[in-house]
Amino acid sequence: MLSRTNSAASPARLRAARAAETRVDRNIDPSFDPDAAATGDGLFGLTTTPADARIVVIPVPFDATTSYRPGTARGPEAVLEASKQVDLEDLQYGAIWKAGIAMLPISREIAALSRRARRAAEPVIAAGGAESGNRAHAKALAAVNAASARVNAFVAAEARKILDRGAIPAILGGDHASPFGLVEELAKRHRGMGVLQIDAHMDLREAFEGFAFSHASIYHNVMTRIDGVAKLVQVGIRDFGARERAFAEGSRGRVKVFYDQAIRDRQFAGGAKASWSAIAKDIVAALPKDVYISFDIDGLSPDLCPNTGTPVPGGLSFPEVAHLLETLAKSGRRIVGFDLVEVAPGPNGEDWNANVGARVLYKMLGATARSRRIL
Repeated sequence: MLSRTNSAASPARLRAARAAETRVDRNIDPSFDPDAAATGDGLFGLTTTPADARIVVIPVPFDATTSYRPGTARGPEAVLEASKQVDLEDLQYGAIWKAGIAMLPISREIAALSRRARRAAEPVIAAGGAESGNRAHAKALAAVNAASARVNAFVAAEARKILDRGAIPAILGGDHASPFGLVEELAKRHRGMGVLQIDAHMDLREAFEGFAFSHASIYHNVMTRIDGVAKLVQVGIRDFGARERAFAEGSRGRVKVFYDQAIRDRQFAGGAKASWSAIAKDIVAALPKDVYISFDIDGLSPDLCPNTGTPVPGGLSFPEVAHLLETLAKSGRRIVGFDLVEVAPGPNGEDWNANVGARVLYKMLGATARSRRIL
């Protein structure tokens, strides 16, 4: 477990962050027309710079350990392009863009690191995991684990810069290992925070296939390495192993799972508690005051994300996700950050996954801004 001694942000930083929460960004270009065709290079065609933004997205083009099929490293670029087709007025949150939103430049260094690490990982993945005594596999594991550690350090450093000036950080991946550094930094400043994980998978495997920071191990790592995270609430889970289930059931309440089948069984049974509204309220009630949202796009029905790394039948609809996010935003809880991961364009450049991902991202931005009283 991490030490508690370095967990607190300074009182001055906390005051600056909280004072900034109650205003809509004042650095918006007054000539920007939200109804015009997107002409800016920024996320959603916006012209707000990362230095001026209230919510800053960190792109992480890394997917070295994706075990079924790669491609999510191209997610940030694909979502950036697709975002320019999103109309900016929203029925739930209004003019989300006025919150002050920007994305950092996509790191060529991290993208190149991902390609090298993926090449190293592929023989291990093809073998179903590292073979004992296989020197080539051991060398590959060391290279991939070192690359993952560099990504964690990169994300943590960018998150610190954003947090230190009172803005809200988010991740656009990349595979689901991408946000570890952000969760680690947030937990230092929001001790006792919870994670709302929307996902087809538990991601509670220990060093899956031998990779210390596998995409399938992100929440095992969070729950065993980051002691500032008090609760993990998983929604849409429908593909998991026996050890993962045992980990959740043996967590003494730290991990609460809303299995996809259990949700559907409740709806099929009918009655007052069968509505999605009632279920969403139960999900939110399981979370503490400060909440981080971790959104793997495969938590959605696979018709909405056919090219993601590990699609699974079942899952949530877009309106269900939108309602759940709004329920959280209206609950009085604070969204302290979030990630959207595992978005992948098709092998021939199809942009449906990115189109859906961009719209999920906009809803998450709206929910975050509403929960922080920016909108």
